[in-house]
Amino acid sequence: MRYKLLGKSGLRVSELCLGTMTFGEDWGWGASLDECKTIYEAFREAGGNFIDTANIYTNGTSEKYVGELIASEREAIVVATKYSNGTPSSDPNGAGNHRKRMVQSVEASLKRLNTDYIDVLWVHSWDFTTPPEEVMRSFDDLVRQGKVLYIGISDAPAWVVAQCNTIADLRGWTPFIGLQIEYSLLQRTVERELLPMARSLDLGITAWSPLANGWLTGKYTKSNDSNESKRLDSEGMSAFVKQDDRNHAIARAVDEVAAQSGCSSAQVALSWLLHQGAIPIVGARKASQVKDNLDCVNVKLSNEQLTHLNQISQIELGFPHDFFNQEMPQSFIFGGQFKAIDNHRYTQIR
Repeated sequence: MRYKLLGKSGLRVSELCLGTMTFGEDWGWGASLDECKTIYEAFREAGGNFIDTANIYTNGTSEKYVGELIASEREAIVVATKYSNGTPSSDPNGAGNHRKRMVQSVEASLKRLNTDYIDVLWVHSWDFTTPPEEVMRSFDDLVRQGKVLYIGISDAPAWVVAQCNTIADLRGWTPFIGLQIEYSLLQRTVERELLPMARSLDLGITAWSPLANGWLTGKYTKSNDSNESKRLDSEGMSAFVKQDDRNHAIARAVDEVAAQSGCSSAQVALSWLLHQGAIPIVGARKASQVKDNLDCVNVKLSNEQLTHLNQISQIELGFPHDFFNQEMPQSFIFGGQFKAIDNHRYTQIR
């Protein structure tokens, strides 16, 4: 396994991140501590050092298990956890991005992880109520206290992330170095605004649900079972069929490339993400699944295979991106010199 700098920082993280939402059986599914130990050991043996968890995963058991597993080598592990989300309760401050929730969540996470500091603390979801200034100043205070080293943001619009980092830059506060998003061959809408923003601000990209809830593992192409198919009814059937057809077409293309390459479908889907510069978050309930996923770093996709996967999963970027790709706007914007200028800053202009 190779290592990457996480965004605009000197922090070196493995090119795959171990997701631990399955650590613990509190939610009626997930992995036992023994199975989690096997998963963790496989990840470490493969060279992984980047672990992702959250304060609410399996009611806190995930963080407890992570803390126990990394105890003997804490300094070698990059531990990322999240705050802001909370389980339903009567407390109006039991969730959210505000300072009170941040401080309470971090203190509880430190205890569960049995550590003095968190390497990367993520906003789990943007709440659209807390002022960006409050979030960024609160983060900066925790960094100055040494309880958090770096910060990132998950599940937020591009304009929010850009606003937060601009405020931090102007006021000398700690900026986000990472962006966590849903990203896969089935979910490429992040390529419209979030990915260009991340590249512009030099944010490291971590991708959750990289296998699209099992769609890219061959689970549905090799059987007649799919949640989407089960949801079909007389109302809105055409919309579901259209989405189901697209998912199957992409999944079958992944299966074809896997057969050509002599690897699993999951490895192809993860390798495609690595080619996009993202860090896939891999996680499962069984060690065998994680071991298969980890081997994606040894899968080398050809240019032809990448082109095929890109084309079959391509989305419409919409306005203004599609507008910029028209000949007349390009002629005026670049004074007729579009093809003569190498533009590395905006890759969506083709």
